[in-house]
Amino acid sequence: MRVLLAASECVPLVKTGGLADVIGALPAALAEVGVEARVLLPGYPAVMAALQSVEDLGPPPGADATLAPGARLLSAQAAGQAAGLDLLVLDAPSRFDRQGGLYENRGIDWPDNPERFAVFAQTAAGIARDGAGKWRPDVLHAHDWQTALAPVYLAAWGVDTPSALTIHNIAYQGRFDATLAPMLGLPPAGYGQGWEFHGHLGFLKGGLMAASAITTVSPGYAREILTPAFGLGLEGVLQARRAALHGILNGADTAIWDPATDTALPQPYNAQDMAGKAEAKKALQSALGLAPAEGPLLGVVSRLTGQKGIDLLLAALPGHLARGGQLALLGTGDADLENALKAAAQANPSRVGVRIGYDEGLAHLFFGGSDAIAVPSRFEPCGLTQLYALRYGNLPVVARTGGLGDTVIDANPAALAVGAATGIVHEPGSATALDHALQRLSELWGEPAAWRAVQLAGMEHPIGWGSSAWQYRRVYEGLLRP
Repeated sequence: MRVLLAASECVPLVKTGGLADVIGALPAALAEVGVEARVLLPGYPAVMAALQSVEDLGPPPGADATLAPGARLLSAQAAGQAAGLDLLVLDAPSRFDRQGGLYENRGIDWPDNPERFAVFAQTAAGIARDGAGKWRPDVLHAHDWQTALAPVYLAAWGVDTPSALTIHNIAYQGRFDATLAPMLGLPPAGYGQGWEFHGHLGFLKGGLMAASAITTVSPGYAREILTPAFGLGLEGVLQARRAALHGILNGADTAIWDPATDTALPQPYNAQDMAGKAEAKKALQSALGLAPAEGPLLGVVSRLTGQKGIDLLLAALPGHLARGGQLALLGTGDADLENALKAAAQANPSRVGVRIGYDEGLAHLFFGGSDAIAVPSRFEPCGLTQLYALRYGNLPVVARTGGLGDTVIDANPAALAVGAATGIVHEPGSATALDHALQRLSELWGEPAAWRAVQLAGMEHPIGWGSSAWQYRRVYEGLLRP
């Protein structure tokens, strides 16, 4: 079975969020269950620089040449840390060869994003229809709004190749001026029951209407987005297509995220020998100028946004510090939140360490050196942070939402009694609930045997792709049945 994974980012080549982690790990996971997957990416500078064994396949099939003059479709292997990825790349310099972010520049969306990702979706649909060289997929698997028009184009062209569309975060929908539709080659019939969304052109909405199957990244999030509180206007569309909706939990790349082999740590460790974790904690405290403390070192590796609950963390921070705890935070995002966190660090220099920005190696040290990891999101489709925390022997302190609630077992008395607890779970959207969760964390920290039991249960918890890869295969098989 051959599957084309069409996505706008992929670790380790280009990344803004969890989508990239998924696309970087999923091909190998699918290969383990007998699915041959190739990844279609835009030709960003970082992608083009990482290619080897490049074959020029000519003009991209399906792509409107007026949207990307001179574009070429390349078949290539990735080099360096991305070695092993089998890539197809839309080399369209007029749309993707630019400095700045993947979707924005200095906080402002690229004005030609509709054209950029429409021609990318056209290319994905064209490969599903015509193939890429001698390779043709049995299923097209699109990811998020940037590729969501691919199923729309397949339907408009009368192509019977089945498609799946994964929602990684329904908050990002790709809404644009509806007058762009003719230029982007979208059928007029899409106005109303297709790509049109409240008078706008909705990339994601169109894909949800046209895709053969819809998946999202956790069972919990699949339930949540059927409701007005989480569906963000698309709950009616999803309710109408509920039979096609599947919640499949994301996994983590256990080869990259493994404290026993992680070269970013001063000393490797595992569940049987945790000495390296103590060394990692010392290294993290030293890097951030933190003094030894009586309470747990709480780590946060996150985008700094309201969705991630960083304002709730700031509100609960005084209580955590008063109980002897520390905070180590790595992230970037909203300027007001960045400034508030820096002010907290300046007020508590030996107790709060903040690094604004993102560094992959430092992130690994944060997971190795923290005692617990907080993910107080207001909503979280799946989340990978809590999975990395489990793997590295940190206790996740997470909100009960989306994939967070699917992956962390609360350390309540019943779970503690049978050795099933892996972290602490609290109600989302409440600083009071987060403060109470951090109080429970401190109390557990004061019981070393109980803490160790929860820590070990978390490290033994499966976080890989094995089960989820089989679920994806079953979705693909269902689409291919006559």
